[in-house]
Amino acid sequence: MIEAVPEILDLKVSLIRELDELVSPGNVIATNTSSIPIAELTGTVQHPGRVVGVHFFSPVPVMKLVEIVVALDTAPETADIAFAFAKKLGKHPIRAKDRAGFIVNFLLTGYIMAAIRMYEEGFASREDIDEGMRLGAGHPMGPLTLADMTGLDIVYSVGNSLYEEFRREEYAPPPLLRRMIAAGRLGRKSGRGFYEYDN
Repeated sequence: MIEAVPEILDLKVSLIRELDELVSPGNVIATNTSSIPIAELTGTVQHPGRVVGVHFFSPVPVMKLVEIVVALDTAPETADIAFAFAKKLGKHPIRAKDRAGFIVNFLLTGYIMAAIRMYEEGFASREDIDEGMRLGAGHPMGPLTLADMTGLDIVYSVGNSLYEEFRREEYAPPPLLRRMIAAGRLGRKSGRGFYEYDN
């Protein structure tokens, strides 16, 4: 069973608890969270050994990577089942220990937040920030385009989750990000973010 509700801690905790009661004990429960530590989701369940993080990357049909997140109480066989499942889907699974952001978002979030701060401060245009990283660092897209594609609300949630866990300023969402979300500018899914999109 895989849950993929929005990155809202209370919602995920409630759903994981409900699934733990409904799904027979021999079955694996996977959470598709991009940043919330698995232990925070399983603290109240009866069978935490069968819960594992399975973090798919967006857009899921295109992206090959899946992070298999192993919490303190995740049974080794649970992680193995999730790993094999991801491979069966044609994905490339990697294993990560349970901490906010796991591997990819731990590294990526500070980078995206730095780009937003750079733009917010007027240091460079959005186009120059994106083209600089695309052409200078070989990234397939720049950080502001990536933020729009991911969803600014998701970027904000991931940044908050990492900031709460590590208390490091590079993860704190900049004020501009909060204002954009309040204005309904969520990126591609709303038609406007750092760029405008024809939906």
